[in-house]
Amino acid sequence: MTTRMSDVSTRVVITGLGIVSPLGCDLQKVWQELCAGRSGIRRIEAFDPAGLPSQIAGQVRGYSARQYVDRQQRKALKVMCRDTLLAIGAARMALEDAGLLSWSEWDRERTGVVFGATMMSSELEELAEAAVACHDEQGRFSLRRWGERSIPTMPPLWMLKYLPNMPACHVSILYDLQGPNNTITMEEAASNLALAEAMRIIQRGDADVMLAGGAESNIHPLRMARLCLLGDISTRNDDPAGACRPFDRDHCGLVAAEGAAAVVLESEAHARRRGARIYAELAGQGATCATKADMSWSVDPTAIAQAMAQALAQATAVPEQVGFYNAHGTAAPAADRAEAAALRQALGQAAERVPVVTLKSHFGSAGTACGALEFVAGVLAVHHRLAPPSAAYEVADPECNLNVVHGRPTELAERSFLTVNFDRVGQCAALFVRGFD
Repeated sequence: MTTRMSDVSTRVVITGLGIVSPLGCDLQKVWQELCAGRSGIRRIEAFDPAGLPSQIAGQVRGYSARQYVDRQQRKALKVMCRDTLLAIGAARMALEDAGLLSWSEWDRERTGVVFGATMMSSELEELAEAAVACHDEQGRFSLRRWGERSIPTMPPLWMLKYLPNMPACHVSILYDLQGPNNTITMEEAASNLALAEAMRIIQRGDADVMLAGGAESNIHPLRMARLCLLGDISTRNDDPAGACRPFDRDHCGLVAAEGAAAVVLESEAHARRRGARIYAELAGQGATCATKADMSWSVDPTAIAQAMAQALAQATAVPEQVGFYNAHGTAAPAADRAEAAALRQALGQAAERVPVVTLKSHFGSAGTACGALEFVAGVLAVHHRLAPPSAAYEVADPECNLNVVHGRPTELAERSFLTVNFDRVGQCAALFVRGFD
């Protein structure tokens, strides 16, 4: 094993991509669906959503984690929840895409993992008996009954199935990745923060290769109920494909989703040494926290703009060098308007011409996975020199009035993108990616 001194000038490049999404689980298919302007949002199929105000979601269909693990590893799938199962598929695809699994000189002690993840909801069947057993004759919760009657009914490995760090842990175990391992739990900002942390780990010489991304499934009765209670969720159940409309005059709230995406990052020197195909460079990152925010998505635009400015400054890029803006774009009106104001604040006059890509109109809002899904799609856009169109955009909200790509793909004048994700309580994370020559 070799170590190196920290060097912030180290270029960090992207060599592998993996995606498990409502549009498919194959890079080429997902790219084709994006360019065609198709949405992966449908009526929920995983359970009966009839009692919920919002009955639509971006659901991953036809996915089986079994095909992404070796036969002798399949027993581990029994202790993985849906979030983790999605993550291992995306991780396997990214490692294969990067050519690492077939590279005999791969140093796994110098390869680490950082994933964005969050609270994972237990399957109802696993807790039903325990929930009933802990109530007394009057239907009140009893701590004594919980200890005496409920805990013995719980699956022995229940907690290990639902801890947020399980995606990163299982991925590292499956591929014997012995480098730095971490999990970021900052809701929608988590994946971008995970990618930023992976970038810094490589720059400070603690790893040569990092696998970074995010995973989450909101397709669960409890999660959907929580999102409905929080509000700002679309109830356009009669038009699933047109329900998520970021920056549109008729935007009416987010649409829940699930998915996972993973990215292989390497130092430029390491990637060149092994002759890797390089998609692009992760050139800058920024992170802020809005102190004036609440659960209604009323995030301070200045905090979002500051994260963008930090990412551009670290990449030594100016607004005119932004090929397209990879929007957070939840379609919650307050969030869209705050984001539009932030973009104008960060880019100035350039905000009027920069193409805006709204990927949640295709995928839905996959929580901690949204940044990773959108990052992979953004890298594909840079690779193909095209910005994909929105799946549901017609007339601009006058309070947003951005140059949203719609109708058909737009050719990029610059091979680069700026991307931002933020959560309801003000965590903001931005990244800047440029083409690599």
